[in-house]
Amino acid sequence: MTRYRLMCLALSLAFVVFLQFGCQEQAKAPGASKTAALVEPGMVPHEAQTTEGAPQITFEKTVYDFGEVAGEKKCAGQFTFTNTGNALLRITEVKRCCGAVVTLDKKELAPGESGVLKVEYNSGRGSGMMSRQLHVISNDQVNPDVTLTIKARIVPKVDYEPKRINLVLNKENAGCPNITLTSLDGQPFSIKTFQATGDSISADVDPSVEATKFVLQAKVDLEKLQKRSAGFVAIDLTHPELDRVTIYFSTQQRYQVTPASIILFNPEPQKPTVKKISVVSNYGQDFEVESTSSDKGLAKVLSRQEIANGYQFEVEITPPLPDGTGKFTDLLNIQLKGGEKLAIKCYGRYMEKTPPADKDEGKSEDSDAGR
Repeated sequence: MTRYRLMCLALSLAFVVFLQFGCQEQAKAPGASKTAALVEPGMVPHEAQTTEGAPQITFEKTVYDFGEVAGEKKCAGQFTFTNTGNALLRITEVKRCCGAVVTLDKKELAPGESGVLKVEYNSGRGSGMMSRQLHVISNDQVNPDVTLTIKARIVPKVDYEPKRINLVLNKENAGCPNITLTSLDGQPFSIKTFQATGDSISADVDPSVEATKFVLQAKVDLEKLQKRSAGFVAIDLTHPELDRVTIYFSTQQRYQVTPASIILFNPEPQKPTVKKISVVSNYGQDFEVESTSSDKGLAKVLSRQEIANGYQFEVEITPPLPDGTGKFTDLLNIQLKGGEKLAIKCYGRYMEKTPPADKDEGKSEDSDAGR
């Protein structure tokens, strides 16, 4: 009995040793764990793992540094990449960042083939460090979304004041200040052209004059300015680091219409709807209404009441019969004494398009009646 127990004990110990040895050998065997080859620091993931029979996108570098650039300057760079896999690589999308324009020379690459992703970036008006990201989406099974980074240190070379112009129509020259341009790096430059939206602002410039500072006397055309509420001034320079300065302007119009337009959703055809609108002076000035009218006769002013700095109107809109487009438009015109006219858009949309009456149907009925 004792000998039998000793033999069982020996067999059990041998079996345990066998199991431990087998597990150790299995852990050493190739392919035992596909996740064992982890990505080392600094290594692009698709370089660390290979998928058999699949494309792989490998970039020469994933960060492009433009270095020091001037403000409001276009910078150009590129990323080179290769299909290091053994199947066709397809790039489906390049998600760009704000201010960047990307151009891809090819979207499909055979194994071993290389491509170029060109990037243009507008450095904008700011200063300091800039960093933006791009995303390249492809059919790479290991790394389908590659993140690329562009960066730069923006150092303005020309300063200008004001950065934005706010204009008002009740002041001399619309309250427009002088525009000052100053070279920050000591490089002299000249002003080639001065242009503004709608030719509403002008300034005398002499392209033959070079200096490190200019003070321009801007002149506002009030008649042209009344036709637009916003725009920009573009000043072209010969500075080696900056060829254009852009200054945006806005204009406070004489009158404020609230709401800016009359909108009807799913109205009942030929059933009048009454809406209220107000017209007030932005400058607190009294004004008088001479007449009201509409282009198509769909809008009609029912009443007018004086309010602070303006008037409130009750406007009746009569939607026409649907014409198949699913919408209708009209303009309500308010003529003010002094020549200025305010045009308010009236707009309606039918939720369900109703086809116009069938003319052939009418003819058929007439012909049947004549029989």
